[in-house]
Amino acid sequence: MKACRNLVNKEDALSIRKQCEILSVNRSSLYYAPVGESEENPEIMRKIDEHYLDYPTEGVIRARDFLFALGFVVNHKRVRRLLRLMGLMATYPKRNLSKYIRPYLLRGLKIERPNQVWAIDITYIPMKDGFLYLTAIIDLYIVGDIRYA
Repeated sequence: MKACRNLVNKEDALSIRKQCEILSVNRSSLYYAPVGESEENPEIMRKIDEHYLDYPTEGVIRARDFLFALGFVVNHKRVRRLLRLMGLMATYPKRNLSKYIRPYLLRGLKIERPNQVWAIDITYIPMKDGFLYLTAIIDLYIVGDIRYA
């Protein structure tokens, strides 16, 4: 869609209306300039992130109250939008967690060679200007009689 919008030429002899009709582009999309985030939002998001690491069970309303205590006057809709933008959600017991029990697929499997079984772990690391995901991939093959619990 963006490529089609770039094809519209304002200096062309063909009118903008006709060009948009041929390319199946809404004329309003040519004139719309998206509004970026305010300069206050990254700071608010940083504070929410720090608070979420300490209190992951608190939701939108408590995050709003926390920000209000710090001097940020924000409403719940803005906090909810920023939490969604950050991919954060309050953690609490969900319904029917124990209905589906996943089988342990490695039970009884004898690991005899490298590259037979791999494990992965992902962790979240807050940074000064955002966040970082650290991913570790581990080969589970153990040489000799060394056993880890």
